[in-house]
Amino acid sequence: MTDFGKTARRTAGAPQPGAEGLDARLVVDRGAFRLDVALKAAPGDVVALLGPNGAGKTTALRALAGLVPLTDGHLRLDGAALERTPPESRPVGVVFQDYLLFPHLSALDNVAFGPRCQGTGKAAARAQAAEWLDRMGLAGHAAAKPRKLSGGQAQRVALARALATRPRLLLLDEPLAALDARTRLDVRSQLRRHLADFQAVAVLVTHDPLDAMVLADHLVVVEDGRTVQEGAPGDIARRPRTDYIAHLVGLNLFKGRSDGRTVRVGDGPVVTTTQDLAGPVFVAFPPSAVTLHREPPTASSARNLWRCEVAGLETHGDRIRADLTGELPLAADLTTVAAAELDLHPGATVWAAVKAVQTHAYPA
Repeated sequence: MTDFGKTARRTAGAPQPGAEGLDARLVVDRGAFRLDVALKAAPGDVVALLGPNGAGKTTALRALAGLVPLTDGHLRLDGAALERTPPESRPVGVVFQDYLLFPHLSALDNVAFGPRCQGTGKAAARAQAAEWLDRMGLAGHAAAKPRKLSGGQAQRVALARALATRPRLLLLDEPLAALDARTRLDVRSQLRRHLADFQAVAVLVTHDPLDAMVLADHLVVVEDGRTVQEGAPGDIARRPRTDYIAHLVGLNLFKGRSDGRTVRVGDGPVVTTTQDLAGPVFVAFPPSAVTLHREPPTASSARNLWRCEVAGLETHGDRIRADLTGELPLAADLTTVAAAELDLHPGATVWAAVKAVQTHAYPA
């Protein structure tokens, strides 16, 4: 989110006195898999756990909810230790991937369920639920059972049910995964607005980089149970540190050693850049920066030229994505017309050129 969005969230309503947000180190041993992830967030922050399937994101979320016990580490929310607190006693709201609405209850009574469990009377709980449904734009669907709701409507009812308990920690487990592409676009925008008004900590688990970039203030990228990179979405997009992140944000990424403006990738080729660095570095450039030629170009101003072989071709939006192997394995984007003119096909030999000004090198 923008800095403006964060400021608006924090000034819309004062946090509870003494609120300290989330301070956790989640260590969970599950046979051969070990999760060890640290999370810190202030009230009003949205943190996204981003990573591939099996990275440990859902395990981390379940540990925060109390559904998986910690092997080690700590979990403090607003200064209170929660390691030994049972799930039902934690000030935590959860929106599950499949929403898990009670099928026999109306939307209104689904939302009222949380306040009722906290001891609120039936009439007061239903009044609170009606207010939440109105905020979500669902006042006209209060009597509807879950089976009568669209995917986007069900997602908003689940969010209202989680928020109705006024949690100090909101957990969102792939909240948009069950939606079709069109609905996902609309609901993502709505969810962003609702999170902007949330005055406690929200933790979002997703494998979708767009969800993470749009909804979160801070990203924590998890691979194989550990944090590999964290920071503001824009910083991570500009400076990925693993192949997984580079693939997500659409960059070719290589690690090497820089001597001035040249970076040697392992024992292989050299990449020329415009940054003057020394020592271990990453160098990145987008597939759109790569131009392909069937013969070594003689008139090109590109400082980087590598002999490659086409390993595969696929449609990528309105472009053709060429997967290249050879001196430097990389991806290149080109138009359908250009691909046809070059007679590209798997096994074809090509020369890949990249201008130094289109690369970006930074310390590893």
